[in-house]
Amino acid sequence: MSTSPSIGKGSARVVDDLGRRKFLFITGKGGVGKTTFSAALAVALAREGKRVLVALCNTKERLSAIMGTKPIGDEIMPVANGVWAVNISPEKALFEYGALVLKVRAVAQAVFENKYTSAFFRAVPGLYEWAMLGKAWFHTTELLDNDQPRFDVVLLDAPATGHGIDMLRVPKVILDVVPPGVLRRDAEAAWAMFRDPKQSGVVVVTLPEEMPTQETLDLVGAIERDLSLPVLRLVINGVLPPLFSPEERDRLAKQMDLLTIDAPERTQNMPECALVAGARRAVREKVQAESLARLANESKLPRINLPYLFDEASTVEGTRMLAALL
Repeated sequence: MSTSPSIGKGSARVVDDLGRRKFLFITGKGGVGKTTFSAALAVALAREGKRVLVALCNTKERLSAIMGTKPIGDEIMPVANGVWAVNISPEKALFEYGALVLKVRAVAQAVFENKYTSAFFRAVPGLYEWAMLGKAWFHTTELLDNDQPRFDVVLLDAPATGHGIDMLRVPKVILDVVPPGVLRRDAEAAWAMFRDPKQSGVVVVTLPEEMPTQETLDLVGAIERDLSLPVLRLVINGVLPPLFSPEERDRLAKQMDLLTIDAPERTQNMPECALVAGARRAVREKVQAESLARLANESKLPRINLPYLFDEASTVEGTRMLAALL
């Protein structure tokens, strides 16, 4: 495994750069390691003295395994020194928001815990997305008794690409269609923060593979073009240390007999099994090199390459290793 990440030319330390913001929206294609990166960044920021909240969006969470804690529910809980987490339930977030607006908890319960109004809320496009995004944003505004921020940085581990874009779009839709009132006021404040690169930004996580690379480029284009939100960085997760030169990769990748489905079984316990493994690794390295080159050529965003973790993947130790790189 490589010992240091590759950071874009002229970039500051990742914790210095991203840690200046109050709110970070972590998104990308499903399965690329958004939660892994969110956990590592949270730990890295906490080591710098930041109070960090990782907000999950009503998901079957795996952050608890990565952080070595009990399962994370819809109540904020500590998961490491200086790091808290919450798995936001849209129903509960909507109720909490209603209680703040209506002032009287009993009235909020009558409205938001009624089976008929609950069915109506579920049917309103974007309402649950705003409930989760709005709750995450609200935590950037909270103060402690000493008037210090409750959290210095909120990391929203957002839904996968398509749903993530829809969630980011909701405050803008509210501003376009909702009349003046509390909902519009809060959406205006959140949208102003999200558009301010000094306070907020989007971090896109991807893998050095063909489909994630294409989807990442499309996602960055959509965020910048359609929403005009600041995209701060590309995080390229799971980068393998190269074992072969480009020439060796090309040569091995052309050995089609080594790449057939039955090749591993056919060469089991034979010297040729090493060639089969090498050919498969060479193909993967070739795809990785092409994906990294394409991301570099088609996006000018600062990039950070995080190494592929073998035995340490999805473990507390792996999180600490990645945090140290940041």
